[in-house]
Amino acid sequence: MKIKVYPDADAVALEAAKLIAKAAQEAVAARGKFVMAVSGGKTPWIMLRDLAKQEVPWNGVHIVEVDERIAPEGDPDRNLTHLRESLLEHAPLRPDQIHAMPVEATNFETACMRYALTLNEIAGSPPVLDLVHLGLGPDGHTASLVPEDPVLDVNETDVALTGIYQNRRRMTLTYPIINRSRRVLWLVTGSEKTRMLARLQAGDVSVPAGRVSRDHAVVLADLAAAGQIGKASKTEVA
Repeated sequence: MKIKVYPDADAVALEAAKLIAKAAQEAVAARGKFVMAVSGGKTPWIMLRDLAKQEVPWNGVHIVEVDERIAPEGDPDRNLTHLRESLLEHAPLRPDQIHAMPVEATNFETACMRYALTLNEIAGSPPVLDLVHLGLGPDGHTASLVPEDPVLDVNETDVALTGIYQNRRRMTLTYPIINRSRRVLWLVTGSEKTRMLARLQAGDVSVPAGRVSRDHAVVLADLAAAGQIGKASKTEVA
């Protein structure tokens, strides 16, 4: 795992956008498509607006969700709401290139299976995502893989339902599909993440984020989140 540190969240978002644009160019050139899974959060929405300004082969891009809250369409808690506002309204991307988790379904277990089939259709069987963007919670959660939730032990499917976390149940990608991805891109900003980022860097598997594969992972962090790890030998300060 490589960690790169930037002055602030805006700089992190811009560098992430540049990295994604390059990855998209390479994937489309090699395989004809680029499939990226996106998490929610303030910095990621900035990242997506910056991405809309980059040179991206948009016709070959597919966006899937890392996780989503069980909430009605248009709800401000939905990642999809912000994904559409941040990317769809600013980039030449067709609505059908964004594959929303079906959290408005009446049967959530069936909905999880349906989304897993969608992933198979666009990313192969088993699906291999080109890039998974992840965030890091102060409690060590990533995606909606949260401490002590049974979803942490789901290994037989790529999409699963969580218990209630911060007042909402959620649909989430699970470790198998995240760890099969060709690249993991972490965005970590804010001083409240400092302690957990250090644990992520150390490979602490006692927290959910620490169970994500490190082999093809890069962390883009701001100075506030980086704390003292900027002095580590594997950390680059931009």
